[in-house]
Amino acid sequence: MTYIGRRSLLVTAAGVVAASAAGPARATPGEGVADGAVPGGAPEGRPVPARAGAGPEMRGMWVASVHNVDWPSRTGLSATRQRAELIGLLDTAVRRKLNAVMLQVRPTADAMWPGAREPWSQWLTGVQGRDPGWDPLGTAVTEAHARGLELHAWFNPYRVANTHTDPSRLAAGHPARTNPDWTVAYGGKLYYNPGLPEVRAFVQDAMLDAVARYPLDAVHWDDYFYPYPVEGEYFDDDAAYEEYGDGFSSRAAWRRHNTDTLVKEMSGRIARVRPGVRFGVSPFGVWRHQGQDPRGSRTRAGLTSYGDLYADTRKWVTEGWIDYITPQCYWHIGHSTADYAVLVPWWADTVAGTGVDLYIGEALYRCERDSPTTAWRDPAELSRHLTLAARHREVRGHCFFSAKQVAADPIGAMARVVSDHYPAAVPPR
Repeated sequence: MTYIGRRSLLVTAAGVVAASAAGPARATPGEGVADGAVPGGAPEGRPVPARAGAGPEMRGMWVASVHNVDWPSRTGLSATRQRAELIGLLDTAVRRKLNAVMLQVRPTADAMWPGAREPWSQWLTGVQGRDPGWDPLGTAVTEAHARGLELHAWFNPYRVANTHTDPSRLAAGHPARTNPDWTVAYGGKLYYNPGLPEVRAFVQDAMLDAVARYPLDAVHWDDYFYPYPVEGEYFDDDAAYEEYGDGFSSRAAWRRHNTDTLVKEMSGRIARVRPGVRFGVSPFGVWRHQGQDPRGSRTRAGLTSYGDLYADTRKWVTEGWIDYITPQCYWHIGHSTADYAVLVPWWADTVAGTGVDLYIGEALYRCERDSPTTAWRDPAELSRHLTLAARHREVRGHCFFSAKQVAADPIGAMARVVSDHYPAAVPPR
């Protein structure tokens, strides 16, 4: 298959993003976990981050479970086979001299650990809610740590169903099935509505359940907040906007406030539930274009996290609400509208002096022999990325999408990175 972009993991959104870049279970919210964050500045309970640039570099890889992109290789495997595949990927990380794994454990409002507030993930057994017979997240934490790897639990906050829009098709007792008014159908998928305070509280509770149970190294979010725009589709949050949107200059400003609130509250709550667990986000690589905002990057056309996903990622850095940011800089050096060589310095300038660590998300999945882009057919392209990024002291590492390509390495791009930049293993941060 042609490797698809992460934002759709994915099914169709990769085409939207690629085109944009080229032409670019309890349903009671808050129960059991303390709420709150003080207004302004870093959330209560979250210490000021250590100075960026301290400690070993990050060498990470994403392990995507949605649609069985990386793991498990397919649904319905035995517990023994699933566990063996997972451990094989951890061993791959060690072999490639990496030191962190971002494992997707809540891909679609479901769970890969027992006793969660949402049902077992369908990507394990093929049936949402069916017990796979083992504890994937618990095993991953134990086995990663035994190998000297960090385990970052990767959660998607709002995605409920990636293949349909019908709450009645969800597992019995699923919070979105028992609270269908929490959901919005959009683009053939089902989402929790970010504009509802009870939804924001519940999704935090669902993720914090894993934080409370396991000695995670970090909580990791990807680029999905409000969904990527789908032409001709309308995200119907009218009722929520009517109830909660007073005082905002526009619906877009209200939506950004909703996402800001989720990030800020989650930041403070992680620190209270398990102090020392880091909080990182991997957003779309472009915040805003300079033509839209003088603080933006010298990119042009195409999507932005600020305008299209209602995610003010720059603000999260400057306010200190996150410990690290891993922008998905999935374009080659010299790209006409979103040049890697433009974006990396912009992100370096953005984190400078904030104490937030910067790790660059790398598009290993694009490195293939039949890529329509000449640069991605060159095994040395990704190595050149790391050489360029090394000129900026604020860049503290890289994360590769995704584990399947880290293992298979179809054109040798990962091997070239290891040979050129990873002469020896380094411990995790």
